[in-house]
Amino acid sequence: MPLRHRTTLTQYLIEERRRFPNSKGNFNALILDVALACKAIARAVAMGELGGLYGDHAAEAGGAINVQGETQKKLDVLSNDLFIRMNEWGGHLAGMASEEMDHPYQIPKPNPRGKYLLVFDPLDGSSNIDVNVSVGSIFSVLRAPQDAIDSGRDLTEQDFLQPGATQAAAGYALYGPTTMLVLTVGNGVSAFTLDPNLGEFMLTHPRLKVPEDTQEFAINASNSRFWEPPIKRYVDECLAGKSGARGKDFNMRWIASMVAEAHRILMRGGVFMYPKDNKDPSKAGRLRLLYEANPIGMIMEQAGGRASTGREPMLSVKPSGLHQRIGLVFGSKNEVERIERYHREPVEIENNTPLFAERTLFRD
Repeated sequence: MPLRHRTTLTQYLIEERRRFPNSKGNFNALILDVALACKAIARAVAMGELGGLYGDHAAEAGGAINVQGETQKKLDVLSNDLFIRMNEWGGHLAGMASEEMDHPYQIPKPNPRGKYLLVFDPLDGSSNIDVNVSVGSIFSVLRAPQDAIDSGRDLTEQDFLQPGATQAAAGYALYGPTTMLVLTVGNGVSAFTLDPNLGEFMLTHPRLKVPEDTQEFAINASNSRFWEPPIKRYVDECLAGKSGARGKDFNMRWIASMVAEAHRILMRGGVFMYPKDNKDPSKAGRLRLLYEANPIGMIMEQAGGRASTGREPMLSVKPSGLHQRIGLVFGSKNEVERIERYHREPVEIENNTPLFAERTLFRD
């Protein structure tokens, strides 16, 4: 399509706003501020080693550790700072929360405060930065509690603990061969490609839909010994191919960058699994509910896919902590529902368990 016929992100948001005649435009301005942060991050990522931003943050001191217990990359810290700088001054937000910060970020005075909350993973997949694999930013917009808006009080962690179903918007930016912004404001999912000449996000993929069926799955197979039986059953059936219970061959993908995984599934279908397992019983999963699972879950559901813990819909989970971890399965609807069904069905006891093992004095 010729450029002159393309819709810009600003035009798209104006059209969406017209569905709500009483809207004042603060929401649109917030999304544009987020998009500006993503443009700045895209520029920093694209510079790579030339920008001097590869490697761990404060490497000379052994590396800085974030609240997740992970070593921060220089680009993690820069991306977090860009999100804050681009969004703290506009008067649209009551506060922010980030994967890279221990506590909620209070909008500093004398900046005005608004009625929305912004939560974000400033640079998802940052462990892949040094090997030049696609990374991205994930964000979610929530509504601030009315009493916080009325009183102007500082926000607490509790204010952010809202189920994914209450999100006003969610999206991600993908920093790959092209920079793309994928967005839902509760009326389907559309994707925009950054025109580097104009500095504008242009609508290139309107009304994206995740195919209901797929022959592609993504999982970290190195954790197979820790999987719960329903996940093991599902993956074993996929690996069995045409000769197995599914009667068709599957391909496996694993990028270790969830934004890249989500984008592939959004564009052509598939199922992504980072499920709860018994590798570390103290953790309910690997991914963060507020910064990763909920926004990606909203995008998938709005595109006709499904997002789940394996046991319940992801968007119905009530968060219990700002940095809560959770298991996540998302993608093509029929495959996710199959995995949910496997979690509901009784677990078959294998005959090679010690209880049913052959009795012998020589058994280990």
